[in-house]
Amino acid sequence: MSGEQADQPLGARPWKLRLLLLTALLTFGAWLGISFVPLPRGITEPPAPGLEFLDRHGRTLRELRDGQEQFSRTAAEGEIPAVLMQATLAAEDQRFWSHSGVDWRATLRATWQLVRNGRIVSGGSSITQQLVKLAEPRPRTFRTKLVEAAQALRLEREWDKPRILAAYLNRLDYGNLRAGSDAAARHYFDKAPADLSAAEAAFLAGLPQAPSRLNPRARFAGAKRRQEWILGRMHALGWLTSEDYTRALAEPVQLAPPRREFAAPHFVDFLLEREAPDTSRPQRVTTTLDLELNRFVEQTLRSQLARLREQQVGNGAAVVLDNRTGAVLALVGSEDYFAPAAGQVNGAWAPRSAGSTLKPFTYALAFERGATPASIVADVPCEFPTATGVFAPVNYDRHCHGPVRHRLALANSLNIPAVRVLDELGGAAVLHERLRACGMTTLTQPAAHYGLGLTLGNAEVRLLELANAYACLARLGEWRPWRLLERADDCKSPTRVISREAAWLVADVLADNHARALAFGLETPLRFDFPVACKTGTSTDYRDNWAVGYTPEFTVAVWAGNFDGSPMRGVSGVTGAGPVLHTIFQNLRARFGTTWFEPPTGWVQREVHPLTGKLVTEDARRSLAKDFASVREWFPPNRLPPVSSAADFDASGRVLLPSEYRAWFQSGDNGFGDRVALATRPQFTSLRVLSPVPGTVFYLDPDLPDSARRIALHASGGRECRWESESLTLDRAAGLPQALLTEGRHRLTVHDLATGTRAETWVEVRKL
Repeated sequence: MSGEQADQPLGARPWKLRLLLLTALLTFGAWLGISFVPLPRGITEPPAPGLEFLDRHGRTLRELRDGQEQFSRTAAEGEIPAVLMQATLAAEDQRFWSHSGVDWRATLRATWQLVRNGRIVSGGSSITQQLVKLAEPRPRTFRTKLVEAAQALRLEREWDKPRILAAYLNRLDYGNLRAGSDAAARHYFDKAPADLSAAEAAFLAGLPQAPSRLNPRARFAGAKRRQEWILGRMHALGWLTSEDYTRALAEPVQLAPPRREFAAPHFVDFLLEREAPDTSRPQRVTTTLDLELNRFVEQTLRSQLARLREQQVGNGAAVVLDNRTGAVLALVGSEDYFAPAAGQVNGAWAPRSAGSTLKPFTYALAFERGATPASIVADVPCEFPTATGVFAPVNYDRHCHGPVRHRLALANSLNIPAVRVLDELGGAAVLHERLRACGMTTLTQPAAHYGLGLTLGNAEVRLLELANAYACLARLGEWRPWRLLERADDCKSPTRVISREAAWLVADVLADNHARALAFGLETPLRFDFPVACKTGTSTDYRDNWAVGYTPEFTVAVWAGNFDGSPMRGVSGVTGAGPVLHTIFQNLRARFGTTWFEPPTGWVQREVHPLTGKLVTEDARRSLAKDFASVREWFPPNRLPPVSSAADFDASGRVLLPSEYRAWFQSGDNGFGDRVALATRPQFTSLRVLSPVPGTVFYLDPDLPDSARRIALHASGGRECRWESESLTLDRAAGLPQALLTEGRHRLTVHDLATGTRAETWVEVRKL
């Protein structure tokens, strides 16, 4: 160096040095400033995700669009295969693993091409920059490019590379409303991403460049050319061997048929109405539904309704519960969800008249209070005063059967005994309280509103809630709520609402096919080759029919009828809903197996007389009429019934019946003939009317048939009675005088033809 140069001051040093220092300062400032660049809000607050509902085995039921109106699925980092990552990097950002958020070489190349050609030839954005763009879209300006570059550099400091790549693949638009590689793989190839071949991965990786222009369902050739280019890049980068590259080029790309899952529609609709899934993150919601079982129930219901079309049966619904957990395994709300009239009505949740399905809960109450299946109840005509008049229940077949055991009364669904039992228990309030405890939310009126008719089903119930109440019986008295989602916190401790022993007795009665033969016969859909507790119900004028059954494992409930409330043509619960119940239980038995309940510890079976319910000893057996055989019933060892004695029979061995059986004894309903006798001979005192009592008010329900408008006429103290009325039609049915009610005020007179005496009464009949 010359002395002249050495003598130059520091400020006179070459400008290059000053420029170098300035550049270093600016670079350091920029590096330091990157730490203060805010990340896009959409990175940490992603849009509302889509929801995918799965059955209990992971099969898709339905997908809902995300906040951007796309069907999206989020895959975890470990669920995205390496081949799909490599294909995407080959297409978009081959130096992704080495740059720090901005690929400067690609940016300079893109800038040079823009200057040279006057238009954008290729993009220079890295995958990190594209992720920033997806997280917060902005107008495409030079300033936007700078902001995205700065945010990309900042993001690379916060997140590692695998997380960035996974987030990018989960947000990409692959066309046909599919967002994310997982959703795309399942839509185009019906596969999880992990199952994609190299050819399929490269095919998917090419679509985000232009989802519309490269839509493979409309422009397959363009998408295929893009795939081949990506495979070439993967080979050139060393990510595919020559052998794998050749194989991938030769592999035909076969797209799966376009479809949208829409299974178990009533169940999913009901779930969306009842539950509020957390939409703060992408979800796959696992439900309790068994899709295979639900499809079987749908087909079974459809087949049965087709057979009943001529009987004016328009629709139906069915529910299957897992008794152990309360999980809804199947829920079908109508025959066809897509039917134009009422297909989307959910019959599993629509309140309908309960018919006889509530009677088991009346008998459960009786069993709790000491009754047994051997207890005797008088099935004879009777009337009960109410605030609105006299309630006179009649049996389904319009006949009375005299003394019947609780087993026969429940199994044959006799109305009069059920009302008598509830009356003896204290009335409707006790049953109303117990049904509410079993989860029946439709019983919103006070117990007095329903009266004793509650046990006959004069209230409305929902099929799902009715099924869950029966599931309480199946759990031997323990109630738990039904549930639609598979969540561990849903399996709460059950609540006991019925005693274990009472629930067991109800199950034993309802599974007794021979006990119900009196009303239904032996060969019905309620007969199984394995134990199933079954109960049917039919509402007034055949507007609804029900069949409910259970084993320890499952409860099945079926409803058939018409959503508009129109009557069916003579279809009962046995012939309508019963076959569906039978077929479903056969399927459950074949797929999962069923068991039965063990008797309560220490309980014993003993022989009793069928008309007295008393124990039959060897001495008492000799007093039995030859036409009666003893029957076996269950008892707790400390509550055996009394032993039959000679006082129960007359000298001829006939069963002696109390005086309350007198009218029935003298009627045509007495099928026992000379095998029974009254305990005391009738004493003919002054003639008087027993029913209807003077001033009784009857209300006519316009929905009831004429046969339900008849009232029985009873008098005492006469030897040969004849009834008369100037305004009512009188006749006899089953040997008893009856009157056919019509609106108005009516006088009735009874004459004793033997003595010439007479007695009068009057009634008033109104319309509801």
